Amino acid sequence: MASPLPTTLDIYFNGHTSDAKRTRFSNGSLRHSHRKFFIHCTISKSTPEAPPSSDEPDAKNPSLSEQLRPLVNTTLSTSSTHQSHVLSKPKSTWFNPTKPKRSVLSHQRHKRSTYTYNPQIRDLRLIAQNLNDCDASESDFLAVLEEIPTPVTKENALLILNGLKPWQKTLLFFNWVKKQNSFPMEPILYNVTMKSLRFGRQFQLIEDLAHEMIEKDIKMDNITYSTIISCAKKCYLFDKAVHWFERMYKTGLMPDEVTYSAILDVYARLGKVEEVLSLYERARATGWKPDPITFSVLGKMFGAAGDYDGIRYVLQEMKSLGVQPNLVVYNTLLEAMGKAGKPGFARSLFEEMLDSGITPNEKTLTAVVKIYGKARWAKDALELWERMRQNNWPVDFILYNTLLNMCADVGLVEEAETLFSDMKQSEHCQPDSWSYTAMLNIYGSEGNVDKAMEVFEEMSELGIDLNVMGCTCLIQCLGKALEFDDLVKVFETSVERGIKPDDRLCGSLLSVVSLSQNSNDEEKVLACLQQANTKLVAFIKLMVEEKTSFETVKEQFKSIMSESSVEVRRPFCNCLIDICRNKDMQDRAHELLYLGTLYGLYPGLHNKTAEEWCLDVRSLSVGAAQTAMEEWMGTLTRMVQREEELPGLLIAQTGTGVHKFSQGLGMSLASHLKKMEAPFRQSEDKAGYFVATRDDLVSWVKSKVPSVAVTN
Repeated sequence: MASPLPTTLDIYFNGHTSDAKRTRFSNGSLRHSHRKFFIHCTISKSTPEAPPSSDEPDAKNPSLSEQLRPLVNTTLSTSSTHQSHVLSKPKSTWFNPTKPKRSVLSHQRHKRSTYTYNPQIRDLRLIAQNLNDCDASESDFLAVLEEIPTPVTKENALLILNGLKPWQKTLLFFNWVKKQNSFPMEPILYNVTMKSLRFGRQFQLIEDLAHEMIEKDIKMDNITYSTIISCAKKCYLFDKAVHWFERMYKTGLMPDEVTYSAILDVYARLGKVEEVLSLYERARATGWKPDPITFSVLGKMFGAAGDYDGIRYVLQEMKSLGVQPNLVVYNTLLEAMGKAGKPGFARSLFEEMLDSGITPNEKTLTAVVKIYGKARWAKDALELWERMRQNNWPVDFILYNTLLNMCADVGLVEEAETLFSDMKQSEHCQPDSWSYTAMLNIYGSEGNVDKAMEVFEEMSELGIDLNVMGCTCLIQCLGKALEFDDLVKVFETSVERGIKPDDRLCGSLLSVVSLSQNSNDEEKVLACLQQANTKLVAFIKLMVEEKTSFETVKEQFKSIMSESSVEVRRPFCNCLIDICRNKDMQDRAHELLYLGTLYGLYPGLHNKTAEEWCLDVRSLSVGAAQTAMEEWMGTLTRMVQREEELPGLLIAQTGTGVHKFSQGLGMSLASHLKKMEAPFRQSEDKAGYFVATRDDLVSWVKSKVPSVAVTN
């Protein structure tokens, strides 16, 4: 009788793996997709291919990146070109119905060993206590170890290991146990030791123990890998965490929920958004229900990227799975909302948290106050402060200082003084250096020199150090009030106390130089600036010399800006232009404006559409704005003379300034336009806008060309 022919089971997959309209944040994930399978059986006379050789571990246990590669191309892509399509002749896939599909993670924590009663437990705990109390010297440590009953058993060693607190003594005892060689070493002994080392953030020692386990062929379990990965994450060794997670997969060991959440956090901190989403989708497809920690990781990742859609995706996933956010998740999502610039959504989320019965902590309230302050929502921030007082919600230094800084940002003087007074009356939140700095910023912005100096003297009496930010605010306040003698006194006192002037402080001194009305005052401020930035003072002296060529100015200007921090480069240029205009060096001012534009310090200065051209001077100082307006009028004049095409509307935008202490740039430009007799007029619809029509400009050029200052 002939032997039966071998059979193979061919499974043909027919259908899209993802909907064409589905984005990566849609509710439909892999677990909801509908697939149709057509099973086709054939009789084959050929001999089935042999399974892969055991000498090829990569084929048997592919790495995590190799397993995720198909998912990255199908699950995460939003481009229609990457959507999967139906194969006309799908390849045959061998499927063994007796073995279930491999899961992405273990749905249960590693089982702990059963507890057995030890009659010596009281004596062993006393020995562990003696080991904790003894000196760190090896001789004292060994003297206590003589009290341990011999021979040492695994149960006795575990009891003592669990009772040791300093990681140094845990490692000493573990090495001593190995030298006794009384019983075979098991993974649980390594795990307990590694957990103690993790508490001390000793990753290198943990990794050495892991390599020792590999060399001695001691099987590493889920707890071992979880301890290694979580310690690497705590030590910010993210590459190491990924390495051990990859190795865990290659050994065929499935991570549990704790390990999975830890590695998701590692990938998120590395900015590998696609890998995080691939792991998450794959785990969800196998039936895993994420815990709040996982959603906190996802929310933090999307918040760091300012991804509002991603944050909404996290909220939708929690809602669909019935996972109630805890305080940590809410704090993470609120911080993410602040980075994404969504104050309205953050307020709704905060109210949702309160309605769910969760009481906010200091971190929650600080995040909300920062969001309100950044959005200039002073009313909402003050209402929140009143609710905090009524409900006795917890307040710490950071929250108080955040509220004070918010008051400084929006110019709430009385409210800031009330907060500052509350801090002084508080038993646990006395004002610190940053609290006083916020008050200096408030009084400095208001121009209240007397109160600013009172705060400075109070700091000196209480022995509170003045930081560089407070010194900057105070100098700026004294400079605006033209109190040059007090300014020099404050600067010299600050330097004597160890403050090292930074670029911001140099910028404040430079702005005071531009405000100086006579050479004597200017020399006083330049002497201070000389101590802070010698090269900047040398450039000022070179710049104001008429014989200095443009090429020399350009070379030195580039050197100054390249050595300064990015955030002060434009203010530096503004102040230098103001200094030139104060000295009636208009040509030099135009050269500096050209250099600032050339090196990208004034992005968005000119905005053009087919209907209108706009000169946006909101980021310029008064002198720089006047220089830019003169430059623009000269360009428009030449275009009219050459009969070039112009838009129907021309706009100069100064803005109104959200801060009530902001300088009146609009008033200064209006005065300068009147002096130039330019055809621009204040817009009736929008404050801070000066408009002119094409016809107005053409008529003005034809009638006023001889008197127009045109810059070549």
